[in-house]
Amino acid sequence: MNYIDRVIKEVRSRNACEPEFLQSVEEVFHSIEPVLEKHPEFEESGILERIVEPERTISFRVAWVDDNDKVRVNRGYRTQFNSTIGPYKGGLRFHPSVYIGIIKFLGFEQTYKNALTGLPIGGGKGGSDFDPKGKSDGEIMRFCQSFMTELYRHIGPNVDVPAGDIGVGSREIGYLYGQFKRIKNQFQPAVLTGKGLNYGGSLVRKEATGYGLIYFMKEMLNHHDITLENKTVVISGSGNVAIYACEKAQKFGAKIIAMSDSKGYIIDNEGVNLDTIKQLKEIERRRISEYVNYHPHAEYHENQQGLWSVKCDIALPCAAENDINIDSAKKIVANGTLAVGEGANMPCTNEAIDYFLENNILLAPAKAANAGGVATSALEMSQNSMRLHWSFEEVNRRLNEIMINIFEITKEAAQEYNLEGNYVAGANIAGFLRVANAMSDQGII
Repeated sequence: MNYIDRVIKEVRSRNACEPEFLQSVEEVFHSIEPVLEKHPEFEESGILERIVEPERTISFRVAWVDDNDKVRVNRGYRTQFNSTIGPYKGGLRFHPSVYIGIIKFLGFEQTYKNALTGLPIGGGKGGSDFDPKGKSDGEIMRFCQSFMTELYRHIGPNVDVPAGDIGVGSREIGYLYGQFKRIKNQFQPAVLTGKGLNYGGSLVRKEATGYGLIYFMKEMLNHHDITLENKTVVISGSGNVAIYACEKAQKFGAKIIAMSDSKGYIIDNEGVNLDTIKQLKEIERRRISEYVNYHPHAEYHENQQGLWSVKCDIALPCAAENDINIDSAKKIVANGTLAVGEGANMPCTNEAIDYFLENNILLAPAKAANAGGVATSALEMSQNSMRLHWSFEEVNRRLNEIMINIFEITKEAAQEYNLEGNYVAGANIAGFLRVANAMSDQGII
């Protein structure tokens, strides 16, 4: 049994009830096999055994009072996965599906994603099984205040800098930061990112992950003599990532023909009207099914999974993990799709990824393609530290440069290990090498 198989066996044994974490570890480890063959010193120093264990995992009770004066209790988590190249950096997710396995998977992925940006940020993630849907502003505020009352002691600008994720937007970040400031009696805007513009937030942060995805896709497609212009695109999701991927893709001349939410999807062969999507999702917080009330020529279909039956040139899964399974992957390939860009975290199962690569589909992996969000969070940290506020154009320029650089190092890593065109392996190798080499330089920590 080789080194990778031995460590994976140990990880399975120790984390048997955490399938998302196991999936992520196996996906990374199988990609870096040629690296370990070239660098036996990584086995000698136990890099894999160390890199799969979070440096610290925090679990805590979050008690809060609802609008009926009833005490509710949720679980809160923060995994500080790896600080080798900088303070822990990663979002907070508020969703009923959250448990320690989800948080560990996200923290593990975040470590390599952050390494790819070239910025000095380590990997972390956190959240709660609290569901913001259907809650009043007052309930959400009280929950966030209770959550931060525990979390504050574990974070700081040079220690751990949380951001938003699913269920955590600028409203929630505002409530969290207000409580942090109240407890600490300090104005430390760099302790959280995704803040409002009035108190240290950065322009482009809302758009960053979606914009970054398209910047990466543009570079990848151009490398293969393909342009976005006049390409048909299907996007899963209708949150920030999906909306702003749609916006930037349209600016580059692509035609978005379908989008979705958790209940179903719309098809608009004339091209999705983004203003309507923004009105429904960002302002009114309504279902995407109501799109057809404004555009009767469009179609609405129940069951979000059917989205991947829609024929397109480019597929962008921007919803949640494991959005595309092997059956959906087969439909995408059969439809003649040219490329898939992962806007969400781990939106394709390992079987789907293998099937795409076997069928020569250009695949932009999440670690690289959706790193724009955390990159812009790091730019927000820099602005806070320097007491500056950059223009939209300046932040957007820096974001574009970072995404171009991520593509270049991903491409070069794949080429170095004779895996030309395999950007999944390239991203895993490039991210792993930056973290592993830094860990080796710092000794056993």
